[in-house]
Amino acid sequence: MGVLRSTQSLEAEVEEMRAALMLHGGGAGFGARRSGGAAAKRAARAEEDAGAEARTVCVTGGTSFVGFAVVDRLLRHGYNVRLALETQEDLDKLREMEMFGENGRDGVWTVIANVMDPVSLHEAFDGCVGVFHTSSLVDPGGISGYTKHMARLETKAAELVVEACVRTESVRKCVFTSSLLACVWRQNYARDRRFPTTIDENCWSDESFCRDNKLWFSLGKTMAEKAAWRAARGTDLKLVTICPGLVTGPGFRRRNPTPSIAYLKGAHAMLAEGLLATANVESVAEAHVRVYEEMNGTAGGRYICYDHVVRRAEEFAELQRQLGLHAAAGRGPATPDDDREARFELCNRKLTALMSARRRCTYDAYFPVLYE
Repeated sequence: MGVLRSTQSLEAEVEEMRAALMLHGGGAGFGARRSGGAAAKRAARAEEDAGAEARTVCVTGGTSFVGFAVVDRLLRHGYNVRLALETQEDLDKLREMEMFGENGRDGVWTVIANVMDPVSLHEAFDGCVGVFHTSSLVDPGGISGYTKHMARLETKAAELVVEACVRTESVRKCVFTSSLLACVWRQNYARDRRFPTTIDENCWSDESFCRDNKLWFSLGKTMAEKAAWRAARGTDLKLVTICPGLVTGPGFRRRNPTPSIAYLKGAHAMLAEGLLATANVESVAEAHVRVYEEMNGTAGGRYICYDHVVRRAEEFAELQRQLGLHAAAGRGPATPDDDREARFELCNRKLTALMSARRRCTYDAYFPVLYE
């Protein structure tokens, strides 16, 4: 699992992480704690959310495009970060470049954790109060971006990660990175509505529609997020999911090519319906941390995250150009104003309200997520 990438790509990511840590480093290290039974003891430990341990979190996929940004943002907010790496090769490269000390220099501790291995997940999470699950599976060939088999793997991994959070005594909160694609693909919408249909956190992509149209990346994100909610149901683990649009930002073509290409499958239809949105990676990372911190109060459920809705063919063409993609000859993407108004309107008011509220109390209730 995790983002498969070349050695050159990993080294570039490491260099960027090194530069960021030089700006924000200096945090103290931390030691691991072994755990016993999870649910019964977690409540008793709720009173202990103070000091260094309450600031210790684990990030899966921490060297991916989104994961790195989340790690960087957590360090800026003063957290100690346990960076869960997929392979020993990744860990060895980080150590060779002397980025982290053995005792958690710069506030970062590295561990090996296979998201398909419950034992390694438990060991990685043990001693952490929160978990940020940002890892995902992509095609190393970078052409199709995603397959039906990968969708099943990502779903299983999501289930195992959340189950490991539930079983780990110290973990009380989990922030799960999903996708806006888990919300937007629906069928049988009325075409004669006077006003656009709002797409918000209550909306789920239709799995049958995704299968019929071979939208495997969308299917994987939808199935994985639903699996996460099922695994958390009936437990005292507090779970939130962040559903970002196409994640962009400096270097996203180089550092995030295959997820971006996979995301854009079906992009012409999304553009025509007003559903193609982008989210800067820094905004996505900040949303992860801010939502996590508000989970101590009333924040919960799903959060749609985007900065900009792509509405013009010229914008879409520029996005394709940045990714090195080329539109088919003689074909321009359909846009909402070509033939009719867009039938849908994206809504991110829930996240916007949380981000603008700062530390003030909100009136959002922590309702369970309905996904059937």
